[in-house]
Amino acid sequence: QVRLVESGGGLVQAGDSLRLSCTASGRAFTGYAMAWFRQAPGKEREFVSLIRWSGGSTDYGNPVKGRFTISRDIRKNSIYLQMRSLEPEDTGVYYCAAQSVGASTWNSWGQGTQVTVSS
Repeated sequence: QVRLVESGGGLVQAGDSLRLSCTASGRAFTGYAMAWFRQAPGKEREFVSLIRWSGGSTDYGNPVKGRFTISRDIRKNSIYLQMRSLEPEDTGVYYCAAQSVGASTWNSWGQGTQVTVSS
């Protein structure tokens, strides 16, 4: 497991942009992938996006395709989520997660950062 720390959440208006950051502390991250999930009040945690550490290929959940962009900085052990055209439905706690090579689940989680989009 690695320790993950998110930052960058906040209160914005619909249509605004926001950039989240997540840094894996300790030794250099050599796992399979890192990802963003989110959880809105009263709803289950939802997949947002992932980036594979080797190669940098990405996947996105349908609600954010075309609006959000995930990226990584290997030297900084960090991933980012650039969010554009935010909607009130994007409101929630955004969590960073990491998956080790060979693991079948996301086995490290951050504490989450709140994103609130007002209409």
